[in-house]
Amino acid sequence: MGFSDLDGAVTDGAAVLHFGDVFREQRRLAAGSALAPLGDRTVVEVSGPDRLTWLDSITSQAVSRLVPGESTELLVLDPQGRVEHAAAVLDDGSTAWLLADAADAEALAAWLTRMRFRAQVTVAARSDLSLVGFVDGGTAAQRATASALRVDDRPLVWADPWQRVSAGGHQYAEVASHPGADYAWRVAILDAAGADALAAELDRDALAGVLAAEALRIAAWRPRWATEVDERSLPHESDWIRSAVHLNKGCYRGQETVAKVHNLGHPPRRLAALQLDGSDAVLPEPGASVFAGDDEVGHVTSVARHYEDGPIALAILARRAPVGDLTVQTGDGAVAASQQVIVPADAGATADVPRLTRLSRRPSAPDPRHAQG
Repeated sequence: MGFSDLDGAVTDGAAVLHFGDVFREQRRLAAGSALAPLGDRTVVEVSGPDRLTWLDSITSQAVSRLVPGESTELLVLDPQGRVEHAAAVLDDGSTAWLLADAADAEALAAWLTRMRFRAQVTVAARSDLSLVGFVDGGTAAQRATASALRVDDRPLVWADPWQRVSAGGHQYAEVASHPGADYAWRVAILDAAGADALAAELDRDALAGVLAAEALRIAAWRPRWATEVDERSLPHESDWIRSAVHLNKGCYRGQETVAKVHNLGHPPRRLAALQLDGSDAVLPEPGASVFAGDDEVGHVTSVARHYEDGPIALAILARRAPVGDLTVQTGDGAVAASQQVIVPADAGATADVPRLTRLSRRPSAPDPRHAQG
């Protein structure tokens, strides 16, 4: 019996949306006493002796020196620096486990396979494996860790790096207390037997759907490929350099744009958090247009009803969008939205950042002026 077969599970394809009470599930998930089956995410297995140096050379993150059990995340960028793929990374000493949104996993695995050339690596999408998410520090962590796959007696549990600025990263959000600091999100990798056994031993009080998990993610300003990425997305726009881009590493595809925007320019769009008017029952859909007065200035990317904050959303806005109150257009009319700036309009080049005469293309000798923070 899988999680989607449990009594009260409301599903959308492979994902369990909720188990009957979204707000209660959020509270228990936030408290560390519930697990969220993540049927909307998939595992890509990358094995072989060259896996880390190879991933380091073709993605945005410095992973060549990952130690067994260490977690990070990476982006695959196109030559113009736009986000194509995103994945969490957990290495166990012989395999790098990439956790990706289900809609992206096959394309990511196919791209990695094409990029192998002479590298000693193998790539495989592992749809036979399951993922469960939880907040660290509670009973859920104990249950998930006990059920996770183990390598050398080490459980395969990914720790989201979003809680702090990663080495080589940079935060654009200008806040004294970042909401991601309390986002102790973890994801355990389970085989079919482990997932079935865990599902059989849990009752509804110990389970939460992906709607609960999404509400906590949105409240933490945490970007995701399935929601915040479109064909124009640069990592700067959603403050993703904070955890997924290493500004000091050697050359990789898209690095020139990453460095230019960070050192010499500003991202053309910016992520903002919206507190939506909750007096109506109307909740915008992702993609809903955002307006400043009569001017359309962006669109909603993620939306949820949070158990404490009420209706909340993330939105990608034009860089020049005003920082005041906005409205979101829905099929039932406009919804008022109070804006909190995540990525400021002047993110990127500032007076104290040296201007570059050229960008290094040598992976062995990256220009130190590419980095900040």
